Amino acid sequence: MTPVLEGLQRGGLDVTVETFEALPEIARDIVRLRHMADLVIVCGGDGSVSSAAVAAMESGLPLGIIPMGTANDLARTLGIPMDLAEAADIIVRGETRSVDVGTVNGHAFFNVASIGLSSDLAQNLDPVLKKRFGRLGYALAAIKVMTRASRFSASITEKGRRVDVDTYQIAVGNGRHYGGGNVVEETAEIDDGHLDLYSLEMTNLWKLALMLRSFRSGTHGAWREVRTAKCIEFDVETRKPMPVNTDGEIVTATPAHFKVHPKAISIFAPRRSVSDSITGELAPRKKPITSSSTKAR
Repeated sequence: MTPVLEGLQRGGLDVTVETFEALPEIARDIVRLRHMADLVIVCGGDGSVSSAAVAAMESGLPLGIIPMGTANDLARTLGIPMDLAEAADIIVRGETRSVDVGTVNGHAFFNVASIGLSSDLAQNLDPVLKKRFGRLGYALAAIKVMTRASRFSASITEKGRRVDVDTYQIAVGNGRHYGGGNVVEETAEIDDGHLDLYSLEMTNLWKLALMLRSFRSGTHGAWREVRTAKCIEFDVETRKPMPVNTDGEIVTATPAHFKVHPKAISIFAPRRSVSDSITGELAPRKKPITSSSTKAR
């Protein structure tokens, strides 16, 4: 953390550091310090950044990211460097991008919220294994989950139309990347104003192995076993409550109401080309809150 702090301070930022042990502490720190700060910087993974989203939205403070997690999919989506010093330089330069925020039952997510396989994975992933082995730890936990996975019944409501499904997973994406570089849908962007849903409705889960390449490119919707939809809101109900995973953290349960909040927050990110989209510019401020985890997230 020392090189990051030194880089921010060289850029003219007066930094207040708030460490945290549990994710809810991040939002509490932002609420407590919002009147004395001009921006928020979260040092952590996707779950840590998402935990800051609602408080940052309500405060109106722009958000900086120092990617210190395992997957760092939001940083990947926004083109934020994985090198911590370079990520700090992005904040110092002051370039921002207005992005959408997804919510499920009021809990924010930037990448994907899901029910089924990913939630089972989040519950079965040993934090020690995750910290020690990174993506390999995810792979080992995924194999364990797949060997005992079964389909569940759910209803998906979109624009008042309800469909009943038997599925292994329902995922609702707000951003572009998730799961260490998978793409939620090939045209998805984090500022396109809608959510992308997919449902895995194959009868044999091991067919998923044949689909893996399509998930990396976001073309999995071409498989007949994968249901897809785009909308600004979705409702998902299950026969009994099932956990909902948002950006790697279990935060709520079904029934689940998903909603997109278009361009609800500004994040420090590299400038995009004119042809890509609109970007905002914000001069570096004087007093950021920097939240840094004492755990890998």
